[in-house]
Amino acid sequence: MTTTTELSFIHRFKPATEPGKPPLLLLHGTGGNEDDLLALGQMLSPGSAQLSPRGKVLEGGMPRFFRRLREGVFDEEDVRRRAHELADFIAHARESYNFAAPVAVGFSNGANIAAAVLQLRPEALAGAALLRAMVPLQDPPAADLTGKPALIISGAMDPIVPEENARRLASLLTGAGATVQHHVLPTGHGLSQTDVALTKTWIGQL
Repeated sequence: MTTTTELSFIHRFKPATEPGKPPLLLLHGTGGNEDDLLALGQMLSPGSAQLSPRGKVLEGGMPRFFRRLREGVFDEEDVRRRAHELADFIAHARESYNFAAPVAVGFSNGANIAAAVLQLRPEALAGAALLRAMVPLQDPPAADLTGKPALIISGAMDPIVPEENARRLASLLTGAGATVQHHVLPTGHGLSQTDVALTKTWIGQL
């Protein structure tokens, strides 16, 4: 396991131990850090390389990947800037650690920045599992996501992400050509064992 502040993001990198497994980009939620999703990544795809950066934006001392104006309202200029910054980091990390384009696994704020990277810099990711994601950009640029796999898992009782908003994200990605699976679970914003099982199965089929 490598921990470093180089490559513009504080991050952890875990090399692959099984060839052929897709590398994972692990993106934490608000208040998380580079350690938060390592165990989840191991559960989802044992043996995969893992790249886990810490968000650079602080909100009340809690790391995030981009600014928001209030709950559910994003600073979209910052979303765009941070998505490009993250995509550049991924490219540099791939050169430094020698791995293929990763599959993002993002939770909440991490899922939102992953969705923005898909829309703004699709070449940076091989696909994305978006857990409790919202539409990150109200007017995204045209992107060619033909054949790009995306998994969206929403909570029907999520107080933060309205179900309609998650459905709109699924529609936007599908409209751009992505191969989208969207599951709505009878749960809230937190992750459940069903999230883990669905995501593990989805990654295993890539």
